[in-house]
Amino acid sequence: MPLPRLPLGRTAAATLLTALLAACSKEAPPPADVRPVRALTLAAGANQANAEFSGDVRPRYESRLGFRVGGKISARKVDVGASVKRGTLLMQLDPQDLRLGQAQAQANLRAAQTNADLARAELKRYQDLRSQNFVSQAVLDQKVAASRSSQASVEAARAQLREQANQTGYASLESDTDGVVTGIDAEVGQVVQAGTPVVRVARTDEKEVVIGVPEDQVDTLRQVAEVKVRLWADPNRAIPGRIREVSPVADTATRTYTVKVSIPASEDVRLGMTAVVQLVHQAGEAAGAQLRAPLSSLVQNKGASNVWVIENGAVRLQKVEVGGVSGNDVLLSGGVKPGQTIVTAGVNLLKSGQKVKVLTADVARRGDAEAAASGAAQ
Repeated sequence: MPLPRLPLGRTAAATLLTALLAACSKEAPPPADVRPVRALTLAAGANQANAEFSGDVRPRYESRLGFRVGGKISARKVDVGASVKRGTLLMQLDPQDLRLGQAQAQANLRAAQTNADLARAELKRYQDLRSQNFVSQAVLDQKVAASRSSQASVEAARAQLREQANQTGYASLESDTDGVVTGIDAEVGQVVQAGTPVVRVARTDEKEVVIGVPEDQVDTLRQVAEVKVRLWADPNRAIPGRIREVSPVADTATRTYTVKVSIPASEDVRLGMTAVVQLVHQAGEAAGAQLRAPLSSLVQNKGASNVWVIENGAVRLQKVEVGGVSGNDVLLSGGVKPGQTIVTAGVNLLKSGQKVKVLTADVARRGDAEAAASGAAQ
């Protein structure tokens, strides 16, 4: 049996009612976007800031030795790395010419002594003649002067002989200190002038680590409370150091200031080793309020440093004052306070008021030791 048809007007009204109901209904809002982040609860940091610089171990005293006379090198007695004592023979010159000069000086001395003996004998004869009034006093005075002149010639010849003997001894180059040979600048057969460096000898009783400090950190060296040196070969061993010298002029190539750190003498610390110098800066009273946070937590906005502070599950941008850098951490001197939680990872994907979910909440940092412990726990 066929269904009855509705009138045309009634069908149009039903369709219109359906369309009006669809237009009035609203879509359900999408769920809020929750970003996963890493966070850190701030705590008052230790009253210290550390800075590390790499360098190498060098001798405090290194002598560039050379012959005091010129000549041809005839022998080399040491190699690079050889340990030497005071008086150890290092190199020798050909002494032939020097020996000839010494022989000539000896001959001149004998001739002067012969003339002096003759002058004394002649003076004695003239003194006897003067006592008998056979010669005048003027003649006797001449003989006295001649005797004194000949004696002076003997003294001059003797001094020349001693000088020539010293010159002959200078043909042997000896070490004037205990140490190690760090360089050879001349070889056998080479003719060198007096004073030309031929051997480098470094003392091993005093050593130091040489580092380069940037110009913006030179003034902070006055606030260094402790200096620790760690060798690349033994990083677990901390050697106490002392800042001995700070260069007043920056290096023309690196634009850093050379700083020399003295370390205690030790046989296992060899010259040329790579070392890391850790400078522990003792900050003032105001620095006691500084908070430590990772460098990754900073956000640059309109030329200022900011951090994302988490409050009630959402984040807000907070301007902060940076007091310095310590390793991979930044020291915050204003804008935040202990107990606040900040975002440490994912800061560039956030916007103000956004909901976040903390994946890993780092424990509060209260110094290097606790920071290391917290990192190990995670």
